[in-house]
Amino acid sequence: MPDPVTKAGYVIEFDEDFTGEQLDTARWIPYYLPQWSTRAAAAARHRVSGGNLSLRIESDQPPWAPALDGPMRVSSLQTGLFSGPVGSDIGQHGTHPAARVSQAWENRRLYTPHYGVVEMRARAIADPRCMVALWMIGYEEVPEQSAEICIAEIFGRDVKLDSTAIGMGIHPFDDPALHDDFAQVEVPIDACRFHTYTMEWTPERVSFFIDGHHQRSLRQSPNYPMQLMLNIYEFPDDCREPATAYPKEFIVEYVRGYRPADLPTSHLRGSAAAGD
Repeated sequence: MPDPVTKAGYVIEFDEDFTGEQLDTARWIPYYLPQWSTRAAAAARHRVSGGNLSLRIESDQPPWAPALDGPMRVSSLQTGLFSGPVGSDIGQHGTHPAARVSQAWENRRLYTPHYGVVEMRARAIADPRCMVALWMIGYEEVPEQSAEICIAEIFGRDVKLDSTAIGMGIHPFDDPALHDDFAQVEVPIDACRFHTYTMEWTPERVSFFIDGHHQRSLRQSPNYPMQLMLNIYEFPDDCREPATAYPKEFIVEYVRGYRPADLPTSHLRGSAAAGD
């Protein structure tokens, strides 16, 4: 039986260890849902160095989309982008009723697996205004294929020296085949240190692990290709506590994707495939 911890029965197909000094744009689109924003406001602030990715919120960074999310700022990478024509409401994760495509974008599928294991090793930030996350969304060429699998969602206010509340689960959005099942799980770790967050996605269930320890399993599963979303957010209006210094950083050591050995390769383009 396939094992998401040892990876027995799985084959690695997306192996991002952030070597070199530049982001690999054949693997990552360095914007956050840019169809609902502008290129400048949606662009990620980031640095690749020493085998780590630093996703950053910087002091001069503009809000992502003030008309939709107020002063929220975000730096994000994603492995796909689907958007309709300018002025339309067609596009991924258009959860706000006022969202409209503001600029034309090329639709791209860099890594959009359909079942498998996704894993990240990273350290969060304890800033009470910030949240970091790795999640997946449907590529959404079909509007109902819109669910989210949240692999790890960590608010800085929930990070303590001896425990951290970590969000994980499924949000269905417009997928009628799924129901909302999301929970914060209290885990005895300091998330400001490096830890490994793993999700196994099969036709029958979605399961979550931290440092190889099973946390929860859900008996439901999105049945379509999904893309990775990796990000740090800042919510300036959500907290009265003093802010930490800028830049605010989410440090990621690696992101990996594995497919079941008995399934064909996921949709990959160019050097997004492991080892290319």
